[in-house]
Amino acid sequence: MTITELQMKDIVAIEDGRKLGFISDLEIDVDRGYIVALIISLGGKMLGFFGKEEEVVIPWNNIVTIGADVILVRTERPKLSHQAHN
Repeated sequence: MTITELQMKDIVAIEDGRKLGFISDLEIDVDRGYIVALIISLGGKMLGFFGKEEEVVIPWNNIVTIGADVILVRTERPKLSHQAHN
């Protein structure tokens, strides 16, 4: 499979079926020669020079399956910390 083929697949969270976006980049361990993580652009569009695109990193271990049209992933939701506001 090529990087281009991976980039064309929708990334879907297995927990709730939510479409996360598309692969915008890969994190690669060049010393060992494997993919460490997928970097997903939320919203799917490139915003250009003046916009900041939100990204999420999906570790390779969180990939459940790579299908013909989608990549199913487990997402790790950040835990909210409850801090007192003074």
